[in-house]
Amino acid sequence: MEEPTVKEPSTLGFVLADYAVFASMLLVSMAIGLFQALKKSQREATADDFFTGGRSLPAVPVGLSLCASFMSAVQVLGVPSEASRYGFKFLYMCLGQSINSLLTAYLFLPVFFRLGITSTNQYLKLRFGRGMQLLGSVQFLVATLLYTGVVIYAPALILNQAIGLNMWVSLFSTGIICTLYTTLGGMKAVIWTDVFQIIVMFSGFVAILIRGTVLVGGPALVLEIAKNGSRINFNDFDVDPRKRYTFWSLSVGGALVWLSMYGVNQAQVQRYISCRTEKAAQWALFVNQVGLCLIVGSAATCGIVMYAYYINCDPLKSGKISAPDLYMPFFVLDIFRSHPGFPGLFLACAYSGTLSTASTSINAMAAVTMEDLLRPHLVGFTQKKLVLISKGLSLLCGAGCITVAALASFLDWGVLQGSFTVIGVVSGPLLGVFILGMFIPAANRFGAFSGILAGYCVSLWLAVGSTLYPPSEQTMGVLPSYSGECEFSNITVSRIPEQHSISIPLHPNNPGGLQNFYSMSYLYFGAMATSSVVIVGVIVSYATGPTKRAHIKEGLLWWDLNKKQIEVPSERRVSTVSKVYDLDILSSNPNPNRK
Repeated sequence: MEEPTVKEPSTLGFVLADYAVFASMLLVSMAIGLFQALKKSQREATADDFFTGGRSLPAVPVGLSLCASFMSAVQVLGVPSEASRYGFKFLYMCLGQSINSLLTAYLFLPVFFRLGITSTNQYLKLRFGRGMQLLGSVQFLVATLLYTGVVIYAPALILNQAIGLNMWVSLFSTGIICTLYTTLGGMKAVIWTDVFQIIVMFSGFVAILIRGTVLVGGPALVLEIAKNGSRINFNDFDVDPRKRYTFWSLSVGGALVWLSMYGVNQAQVQRYISCRTEKAAQWALFVNQVGLCLIVGSAATCGIVMYAYYINCDPLKSGKISAPDLYMPFFVLDIFRSHPGFPGLFLACAYSGTLSTASTSINAMAAVTMEDLLRPHLVGFTQKKLVLISKGLSLLCGAGCITVAALASFLDWGVLQGSFTVIGVVSGPLLGVFILGMFIPAANRFGAFSGILAGYCVSLWLAVGSTLYPPSEQTMGVLPSYSGECEFSNITVSRIPEQHSISIPLHPNNPGGLQNFYSMSYLYFGAMATSSVVIVGVIVSYATGPTKRAHIKEGLLWWDLNKKQIEVPSERRVSTVSKVYDLDILSSNPNPNRK
């Protein structure tokens, strides 16, 4: 095994080859976006084409795009660090993702797809009224801005820590590049650049995995070291909700977190309804699932290899890095110090993920703003004007994401916890409202509003409480690491002011009672919020007079869907989109798959 020593600062940095690899990724991404923007269409472009790609996209690229959009630099930074500190049990996240994919494909997707809508909030209007639609729209815009801010900040941290690039230069370059190709090319540009970017992400992980394994001494030695260090811990079935990662938190809590992302989140729904048929959309979700497992699996394995490489000299414990999220950039610069170009591939890997997430978010926010907020007031506008307005909204949303990213630099969370907490706190309650609408016929408008209010109160309470009273590492289940054989020096990966470093603060064991409750794993936040919405919504609905099933328009309840799927060409589905705005027409034929 090659001794993992730290070289002089001059060797831990980027060279010309690294910049070339990184620049190549950016240029290819821009080229794909421009190609889709300049590509000739056989018919006049419409606003719906801009947001859904004409509803005729193939399953495989849509599936890869679904995978890329939420995997971003959050995975590149967060998953290897978490696997190194908590063990290989993190792979149970793939089980939670699989449960989510099945639930989304067979429960939520058919409802959205057959209604032929562009924004998920249009469903809320049909089921619970205009007020709920506006609430859902505002919620989505806030959640997406926050989430995108975290994932844009992540590669900015890498750039600053690894090569000393100014934080603001990195933030603006990320935002401007993805905003440009998203504004010019719309959904098609987003999806096809995502395909390229997911390939870059996976290539980066594979390169790191191979190089690290070779330096440790081979796969057998990596597994032996990991086993001796308690990192091969798939038998953790502890039901203690305070433990950060267990079989239950990753499979049950994780499934609900991912369900709020994929089942009802506009950014994802907008992609799979872009497929030509319902079956193609379901296949896209399954392609996405394979991609998710490959990415999470390779990232977690990199974390185990990283633990084996630093078995006798933990960079965090020895002070060589200042936060757990810096494990990966430090590791990459260390193992590839004599191989120019590979650190640039890692940077391209992180940057690719962030571009995919940011571009998806920008397109989705523009779609929600157009369809839910502005479209009712633009009835007389031509399609050409609507497309121009849509592109203008993309520019504005891109500027908003850049602004929030700058504010996200002051978060005191790890990137993985930060992103999942935002999704759980903000999107968890909305998932509960969709469950009420699609699966509980008795749910009424007052029950839905009462439920979502309760859900937001619970989720915010948990988020604030866990921030003020964070659990100790012992409570979370951080595994031991060692630094007894380090070569002590003043060399660290820390070139930015302390306020830009995101870490998980270390605190002594919390006392019992309410503070102990705040130690709950962040993966349960979304489940708690969703459950609160459903329970309160059902109770209030029955207390105030349940909705009669006959009064619910056909196509809004999952139970009433025709189980026999009829594959309808995208042209006929596009023609139904405008009917969403006319409830009388929709009530007579709400299902575009019905003849």
